[in-house]
Amino acid sequence: MKLIGPFKQVVTLANLPLRGKLTDEQLEVITDGGIITDHNGIRKVGDFLTLKAENPDIEIEEIEGEQVVLPSFVDSHTHICFGGNRANDFAMRNAGKTYLEIAESGGGIWSSVQHTRNAPEKELLATLLERIKFLVGLGITTIEVKSGYGLDVENELKMLRIIKQARQFTKASLIPTCLSAHLKPKDFEGSNPEYLEYIITEILPKVKEENLSERVDIFIEKSAFQPDESKDFLLKAKALGFEITVHADQFTPGSSRIAVEVGAKSADHLEATIDEDIAFLAQSDTVATALPGASLGLGEKFTPVRKLLDSGAIVAIASDWNPGSAPMGNLITQASILAAFQKLTTAEVLAGMTFRAAYALNLEDRGKLEPGKKADFVTFKTNNFQNILYNQGSIKAWKTYIDGSSVN
Repeated sequence: MKLIGPFKQVVTLANLPLRGKLTDEQLEVITDGGIITDHNGIRKVGDFLTLKAENPDIEIEEIEGEQVVLPSFVDSHTHICFGGNRANDFAMRNAGKTYLEIAESGGGIWSSVQHTRNAPEKELLATLLERIKFLVGLGITTIEVKSGYGLDVENELKMLRIIKQARQFTKASLIPTCLSAHLKPKDFEGSNPEYLEYIITEILPKVKEENLSERVDIFIEKSAFQPDESKDFLLKAKALGFEITVHADQFTPGSSRIAVEVGAKSADHLEATIDEDIAFLAQSDTVATALPGASLGLGEKFTPVRKLLDSGAIVAIASDWNPGSAPMGNLITQASILAAFQKLTTAEVLAGMTFRAAYALNLEDRGKLEPGKKADFVTFKTNNFQNILYNQGSIKAWKTYIDGSSVN
């Protein structure tokens, strides 16, 4: 066992509900606190001097100066395995070009597909590990990573194998998701339904056979896959034993309702979600995941998080880090800006990046500092945890802990 502390503040997030709005008064903040960990995770959290007196022979990792500690963050939606760069897309979009014009000039998702297909595996692994290191440096220790820039058997498996290989080089938890249904590739000779059936019959059985992913995602949108064909695909993927998540309601409404109907773990984006579908989401166990990075990258409106929380939905906040619409990757900065525009409490933002985001990945063993949880937490050199969001990401994480040990 080891006692880590004393921390100026321990923000436990203990006893907070999974769904709905939160007040900052609900936050448990232990002053001059400590955390006892062992090989099973967090053993006890409380007053540092009391814990020290109760365990006179315990190993102590003493914290220097004033620091606060929180559960480490969970980024439940990323696309950080990719090749190439789409800075030109961003410049063209800001110059007034439409999505179609950008695609026709060689940009868009298809550009990332070509770059990723052509990139050597060593290069993809190296850049993936660089991005993981960046996220861990922010205090993010659980990271969902999607495929979706391969779009055929060979290259989707290539991506998922690289994500699996990356686990050997990081202590962060990587959660792979198969997003072969990102869009129909230009070189596929057939209709959308035929491509989706190709995924079901040719890609997913191999993903299952090699244990590369337990999750399947689809982009339901006018420019990608239509509602009826998507619902049929999701039900087939679920019948194969996969968990389901959905890119929903990014530009047009309606697909979040499909996510709920098929029992998806999460519906992500939701910038275009209408009020009646907010109510539908709120009555379900499907997590509504806001992706403020995409709103910032595209100059589009934010997910209606305030309405979702007030309606009783489970809301997570993730970065959507990808080479096109959300290239920033800094979850804390994005969430801080989202909070300002949507009037979210600090408790709501922190919950959305910790245990509520973990729930979207079907993980309930992390995201709170309480006995029995995974000993993943992050410290900041400040005397007030409110400064983390107040400074919108400019206060950097000091130390990131995974399984009770600092990894940076």
